[in-house]
Amino acid sequence: MGISLKKGILIGLAILFFVLWLVSIWWGWMPSAYDVKAKTLEVAKINNHKIVPGYATTTTLIDISSWLIEKPGGFLANDITPPAIFMDNMPAFEYGVLEQVRDLSLVMRLDFSRSQSQSTGDKDLEIAQSKLNISHKNWALPSAEGEYADAIVAFKRYRQRLVSKDETDAQFYTRADNLSDWLRKVEKRLGSISHRLSASVGHERYNIELAGDPTAKQATETADEVQDKTSWFKIDDVFYESRGAAWAILHFLKAAEIDFADVLEKKNAQVSLKQIIRDLESTQDTIWSPMILNGSGFGLLANHSLVMANYVSRANAALIDLRALLEQG
Repeated sequence: MGISLKKGILIGLAILFFVLWLVSIWWGWMPSAYDVKAKTLEVAKINNHKIVPGYATTTTLIDISSWLIEKPGGFLANDITPPAIFMDNMPAFEYGVLEQVRDLSLVMRLDFSRSQSQSTGDKDLEIAQSKLNISHKNWALPSAEGEYADAIVAFKRYRQRLVSKDETDAQFYTRADNLSDWLRKVEKRLGSISHRLSASVGHERYNIELAGDPTAKQATETADEVQDKTSWFKIDDVFYESRGAAWAILHFLKAAEIDFADVLEKKNAQVSLKQIIRDLESTQDTIWSPMILNGSGFGLLANHSLVMANYVSRANAALIDLRALLEQG
């Protein structure tokens, strides 16, 4: 009787672990890129909205934010129950997406919705941006996903006011300087992503933080040469966080391509933006390996982080050129 009971317990545990493993695969399925223009038209048709400047960007921001909490398994980064507590790839992907959502919401609040520095901010964008800043690890009241859901509601109110003829205080200004300011922030994100991915193999670099300004100072002294290397245990986390950030930026740039079409056409910059989008699309290619490999630069094994860093660096370089083009008179 005792042996049968033990066997039953072992079989039950094996089935439980197998089910949890299947659930983790389902919950960890990475999203693919989608057609932002088609999605914008679909949402406008469902809600009987007229597409106005800013509609594509706002709709994409809502859609990406909604994905975070509505996908299979919901928001996993703060989940303390199995199998989510044992998963790390999707939570890392989520955080990469969340950082870009936060960045764009701040730009929406400070730049896109304001005509000049002395103008007042939009009330709904202020609410949304503040709600998004709760820690993504927070699971108690208020929970992270609860605050993000409130932010999405605020974004939807802003979008409704944007298309309403009776509302004049909700605005979205598609100016070249607005677009340039946001691209400058995206540049810094992509530069940081590329640097972190490249650190997968480890390399020594000179300290160039103060280069170019002989009067510049820094609070804490640092060595003239520093060693950058990502811990082996963090390689996949950095990779998937970067993949998530690139996925979000890719869709936000597709939305900007729609909203800022006149600005891009005037500067003859449409092709430049399309090339950036194409490079970022390459970061979302299917990963055929069951794990993120960390081979040396010219070794026998692939290094997925370096491949990703190559696409991100190319997109970043093209983004710098695009911003310079926008800032020309």
